Amino acid sequence: MPESTSEQLTTAMIEQRLLDFLVERTKLEWEVGQDLFDSGVLSSLFAMELVVYVEKAFDVAVEREDLALANFRTVRAMTDLVLRLRNAADA
Repeated sequence: MPESTSEQLTTAMIEQRLLDFLVERTKLEWEVGQDLFDSGVLSSLFAMELVVYVEKAFDVAVEREDLALANFRTVRAMTDLVLRLRNAADA
């Protein structure tokens, strides 16, 4: 469920939601620093699913400059992206 941008999400909360989504979609366990795409399990098409999930789950807009695969390669990278986008929206 999306959060209002004023609600404070912790790094751990974001990481857990992302991990839960990945487990639900892939039926595999993941680590926050694990390269999702080097695993061979996820495709570039799945990267678009991640973009949509991040936008809806965390109420952020991922703009063109943020669509780099590096921002979605690990749970940690996605968490950093969410925090940066939410902080920018609150500023």
